[in-house]
Amino acid sequence: MGERTTADGAGEGRADGPSRLGPVAGLKHALSLPATSFVLVLVSVLALTGFGLIMVLSASSITAYDGGEGSSFGIVARQAAFAVVGLAMMLVLSRLGPRWWRPLAWVAFVLALLLQAATLTPLGVEVNGSQSWIKVGGGMRVQPAEFVKVAFALWLGAVLSHEAVRTHALRTWGTAVGGLAAAGGLIMLGHDLGTAMMVFLLFMGALFVSDLPIVASFGTAAAGAGAVALFVLSSPNRLRRIAASLGGRDDASQVDLLGAHWQSAHGEYALASGGIFGVGLGASREKWSWLPEAHNDFIFAIIGEELGLVGSLLVVGLFILLGWGLLRVSLRAADPLMRITSMAVFMWIIGQAAVNVAVVIQLLPVIGVPLPYVSYGGSALIANLIAAGLVLAFARQEPGAADALAWRRSRRRPLSILARRSGGRP
Repeated sequence: MGERTTADGAGEGRADGPSRLGPVAGLKHALSLPATSFVLVLVSVLALTGFGLIMVLSASSITAYDGGEGSSFGIVARQAAFAVVGLAMMLVLSRLGPRWWRPLAWVAFVLALLLQAATLTPLGVEVNGSQSWIKVGGGMRVQPAEFVKVAFALWLGAVLSHEAVRTHALRTWGTAVGGLAAAGGLIMLGHDLGTAMMVFLLFMGALFVSDLPIVASFGTAAAGAGAVALFVLSSPNRLRRIAASLGGRDDASQVDLLGAHWQSAHGEYALASGGIFGVGLGASREKWSWLPEAHNDFIFAIIGEELGLVGSLLVVGLFILLGWGLLRVSLRAADPLMRITSMAVFMWIIGQAAVNVAVVIQLLPVIGVPLPYVSYGGSALIANLIAAGLVLAFARQEPGAADALAWRRSRRRPLSILARRSGGRP
């Protein structure tokens, strides 16, 4: 009798089949499956989003009740609504085929730039010194810069994967830099250097894996670093933040402990009081109006306080898992657009997560960027989930991935598998 095979091609009767592999060999087998990239991204995004809702509830419950919401669940209820919208958009986008990506890239980028430009009109709203929001009624605000990020990532994939990129490298590079100038310039007109830096970071990721000469990447990186230094040195507020992050406890009066250093100091107090296992979920003391932006930019400090080092490492581990999935999609992509866009998303999401954590643990001055999928913010969460949807669509294009996902979903073996089992007869 012929050997029987399962849907993953391994022999059911062999001693080295998936069910009889050792832990290491079993892990290698699982990571070699066609849908591994899809599962890595999907599971890590869902886990981070769900965990974020829990921590937003915990971090915002006091300020929501005391700040006029009338309920401790006011802030998290809005975040949950944003999550539902974002997840729905993620699932829809994950089903898009390749013919949609290039037309969508141009339309999305132009619309995102128009929305960002609207922040400079009377529709714009200034928050914490940055005019980066649009009032949409009912007390709701939209931050267009978050949608600029995801639209820019897809647009870069379309531009840098054009067939003429090798023969017209200078023109392609100029087009990409023009897009960066438009996106970054509009964001900087609103005085939001942190978001502009994230846009530049995703631009560098896209440029690095494109077919442009490597000198273009290094030259652009040097120019970008010079521009950031210029913006920092020309702003007394940014210089004050850097001085506060470098100031020690002995000279607290010199760095204005009750001003520029207040947020960083209380973020450190939260982490220090958490210890290994934390003070318990919901038991944070810093969220009682001591730590500004506890449910937003500094939510990682509340995670460290309530869940300790264990909870903090869990979040870091989920981002490592997500980063691994994003890199797999980029490195295994056959289409240059998928490769470039996935790397841009990787640099944006993982880079922003690294910056947020570094700010909380005082390796960097306060920049003002949220922790992706975890921090409160409807625009950021929806944009993050849209980016995940695009990458999931790319992961579905990996050889065998679509068939594997269809088989898992229906729990029926494909006809080709049945044919092999019956010796060629369906």
